[in-house]
Amino acid sequence: MTTIAQFLAVNIDCAEPRKLAEFYAAVFGYEVQYADDAYAAVGDGTMTIYFQRNPDREAAAWPGPGKQFHLDVRVPDVEQAVKDYLELGATRPDFQPGGHWVVLADPEGHLFCVCPPQQ
Repeated sequence: MTTIAQFLAVNIDCAEPRKLAEFYAAVFGYEVQYADDAYAAVGDGTMTIYFQRNPDREAAAWPGPGKQFHLDVRVPDVEQAVKDYLELGATRPDFQPGGHWVVLADPEGHLFCVCPPQQ
């Protein structure tokens, strides 16, 4: 029998942990739980995202084979959320695969999809 694990957190390498933590705290409505130049964390008491300083990290080209992961977020209004996230420092890549979602990149180039409510 396999040991069942409880999901604790995700860690994201980045050049500026404090800055990226502030971005995702705004996106998710989370609190910045800890932040310094090397490490930061945001969360809501159930889910936590850690940001670890890696000054040599390079954003993967999109589209391309270098993408290792991306986040999906669900919002009530995709158009408004995209506008809000762009104002926070996200960018919108030229390539969009289609569908009812929009691909954005956070201020350090990590991709995330902004998805509509479930139907």
